[in-house]
Amino acid sequence: MELLTVTKDSSGRYFLSFVVDTEPDILPEAETDAGIDLGLSAFAVLSDGSKIDSPRFLRRAEKKLKRCQRELARKAKGSKNRAKARVKVAHQHAKVAGRRRDFHHKASAQIIRANQAVCVKDLAASGLGRTRLAKSVHDAGWSAFVRIPEYKAALHGRTFATVARAFPSSQVCSACGFRDGPKPLHVRELTCGECGTVHDRDHDAASNVLVEGRRIVAAGRGGDAKRLVERRQDQGESTGTAR
Repeated sequence: MELLTVTKDSSGRYFLSFVVDTEPDILPEAETDAGIDLGLSAFAVLSDGSKIDSPRFLRRAEKKLKRCQRELARKAKGSKNRAKARVKVAHQHAKVAGRRRDFHHKASAQIIRANQAVCVKDLAASGLGRTRLAKSVHDAGWSAFVRIPEYKAALHGRTFATVARAFPSSQVCSACGFRDGPKPLHVRELTCGECGTVHDRDHDAASNVLVEGRRIVAAGRGGDAKRLVERRQDQGESTGTAR
């Protein structure tokens, strides 16, 4: 008998979840690899120089969210109108989260399909979430995004590697390997002090992430995405969902 789980979120939406066994969808071998540098001005910069723009879903929804939150603040505590207003606020937040999740899945699927190996740098998102950049960091949803290509890589027969957050990706010249030390965030163009090559900061970082990711994979320490997929299935996270 098929087991269905019914859940209801804070915005009043109902979901039916069920587990389905599927065979891996192994893609044809790709000729390119990709290193990914995540950021705020551009959501992601790839080692081939291409960029994925940041959609800023929360920023775009701020005006409507503020209006809903003001309406909630005016309602009497304990009243039915306050309960309705609370659901309205939760619904707006759910819409933002849903759009961000959809964007993450589409962007990661595009990257995985186009590249045989994908390398991403692990970011201290929780630490950055306590700085003046907190709203932008939460809006980007880096932590949620990084988990998605890892299990998609296993499902499609790709290689995935996570580069340690301590790796100085933006301090090393990707042309000659010279390390020139940390630079302020507002510096977006770097000139190597050794070979004189001029780099876009994010492109340089993505190229260095790719090199380090390849080294990790060669050493046999790449992310074990297969185990991640199995763990998600055991927890019932790989589900079909209807609303």
